[in-house]
Amino acid sequence: MDTAAPCEPTSPLTVTAWRDYDEAACALPGMLLGEVELTGPADAEADRLWDSGARRVRLAEPVDLTATDGPAAARRTVRALSLVRDLTARAVLVEWDLRLDPARPDDTLVLSHLQPPRTLHGHPGPEAALAAWRGGHYLGKCLWRDGPGFFQIRDRRWGNLQRFTADEPHYRTAVDALARGAHPDDVPRDALDDFTEERLVLRLGPLAWWVPYRVSRWTQEAMAI
Repeated sequence: MDTAAPCEPTSPLTVTAWRDYDEAACALPGMLLGEVELTGPADAEADRLWDSGARRVRLAEPVDLTATDGPAAARRTVRALSLVRDLTARAVLVEWDLRLDPARPDDTLVLSHLQPPRTLHGHPGPEAALAAWRGGHYLGKCLWRDGPGFFQIRDRRWGNLQRFTADEPHYRTAVDALARGAHPDDVPRDALDDFTEERLVLRLGPLAWWVPYRVSRWTQEAMAI
């Protein structure tokens, strides 16, 4: 079974970046990194932004979960959402706007581990949903990391800790494919079914996308998490 991730879109994502989190500090000379065009994979571009000193990043375009009708549109949406996910994992302050599919208002809960958006569209109660998202957000809410011979997911999006550990190699391979968006037929069925049941995968048009972000080290002691 082919688990290769689909090709990255050629059209760049444009962001504006600053060297500090604080808005007042960002207005000081030398703090603006300017507009940056991102053409590579989201995880690599998030690393590049971090290494360049970016601590505040603003996406130029809304992340539109309804713009997924064709493969190219779906890949662009997946790539933008992946950038938000991978910057959140690095504790970068992400300024972004989100448009939901009105038929799926609960996607705010699925995505509640991400940096809260500035604006929310397509939800029947956007102000209350945004307030809940902002009030309940913290780093490490839904994450995964590699261990020696296994990988583990820790998910607190629903209030309590849900922990999943897998040592099957094809589950780990599935994560690599889903992280950049994958066609469901290209992912091992048992892994995709298990991830979907736990709402660790979000369907965006023809693609399935991996929701948790990856960490290289815990933000607190392991016993606290």
